[in-house]
Amino acid sequence: MAAFTSDQILGDIVTADPSTTRILSKFGIDFCCHGQRTLTDACAADGVDAAELLAALNSSGAPAQRADWADFDDPSLIAHIVSTHHRFLWEEFPRLAELVDKVARVHGPNHGELVRVRELFHQLRAGMEPHLRTEETMLFPEISLRAGRPDRPLSDEVRNELAENQQEHDNAGHLLAELRELTDDYTIPADACASYTAMLAGLADLESDIHLHVHKENNVLFPRVLAEAGSPA
Repeated sequence: MAAFTSDQILGDIVTADPSTTRILSKFGIDFCCHGQRTLTDACAADGVDAAELLAALNSSGAPAQRADWADFDDPSLIAHIVSTHHRFLWEEFPRLAELVDKVARVHGPNHGELVRVRELFHQLRAGMEPHLRTEETMLFPEISLRAGRPDRPLSDEVRNELAENQQEHDNAGHLLAELRELTDDYTIPADACASYTAMLAGLADLESDIHLHVHKENNVLFPRVLAEAGSPA
């Protein structure tokens, strides 16, 4: 695969090689909610050294994992998102909730930031679970109904839900960014027990999955749906 360049769009970089998500997240680059920026513009906005990031992306040694999500039709991409990312979140939120609560209770006296970690996690869960449910019961079925039927108009309700959906993605992104900052990039402290370590690993995996999940919706599925539907009458 050709080397990445500074004028590439973030969303295109992630689509070309999903393994880049961890590097971008480590540098604090938002590639999911603001994936239409070039790497140069994103680095300038987020105060990141573009040359350093580009070097990391091109020397990661990770094998290219060409996903070709843009080649999936809408129903296939939706099925993939639900079976992969929604399923992951439905399973992980309850599991992580127990860990986060336990670790905050046991280690909170020595790690005051864990109280805020617990608050942020539960805010994230409280926002994401209704979000997933709305996608599964209203938004995704409506999008799938339009597949192969370009004459079917995109209702105002769906357009409004798409806009609200992306705002909810932004909110989740802000919460994840604060979680990463509070945990010092999910660094394991010297006095961490097995549960503390598992919590940090779980939160890091949660962040990675949500970022990739949102990327597929914000930068592939939703723009295509809106482009195919055209401007409202």
